[in-house]
Amino acid sequence: MVIQWSEEDQAYVVSLPEWGQYSKTHGRTYGEAARNAWEVLELLMEGSDESVRGQLPKPRLFHHPGADVVDLPKKSPPAATTAAGRH
Repeated sequence: MVIQWSEEDQAYVVSLPEWGQYSKTHGRTYGEAARNAWEVLELLMEGSDESVRGQLPKPRLFHHPGADVVDLPKKSPPAATTAAGRH
């Protein structure tokens, strides 16, 4: 989910890029845009076609303005804890 302010629309525009270029919504506030996007995502996951219902798109990496690549964080081993439970 990518949420960006649009000066042209004077609204927050949300894209769901894994679901295709037309999977978008908007909101007057960041929170409203996020809630609307969640509703769109739920509808997409439900699907209207029985043959694709429940099939989620594969995760992908996306390039966006201001960053080279949006990447998933690498898993690091948990930090060791002391007997007192502190790191």
